[in-house]
Amino acid sequence: MPTRKTDLDRLTLLGRKAVPVKKLETFPNHHPGRRYTVTLRTSEFTCLCPATGQPDFATITIAYVPDRLILESKSLKLYLWSFRNEGVFHEHAVNSICDDLVKALDAHWIEVTGAFAVRGGIDIT
Repeated sequence: MPTRKTDLDRLTLLGRKAVPVKKLETFPNHHPGRRYTVTLRTSEFTCLCPATGQPDFATITIAYVPDRLILESKSLKLYLWSFRNEGVFHEHAVNSICDDLVKALDAHWIEVTGAFAVRGGIDIT
């Protein structure tokens, strides 16, 4: 089934100027009866150490089984970009991302993994 023009009705970020924003947009899943996994991954996630202000870098992987909605990828890019200047512990960042995705998608299943680069000789996933 092709994408319908009405699938774009709720999208306000796609095709517009890119600025970081904590807004996740979705479009309708045309196959809600089929259980399939959507996986999104970026190695460009950054945030700041809340104690030192130094940058932290991570690969974020999101896997979910959609129900009625699918995550629009540009909104995810802008959402993740919004963490760039935030002081946040790795675990809190990943759980915040998961919480926001759960609210936006109401998916059957979701998993968010943050694989952070080594700092002080320790990496955190």
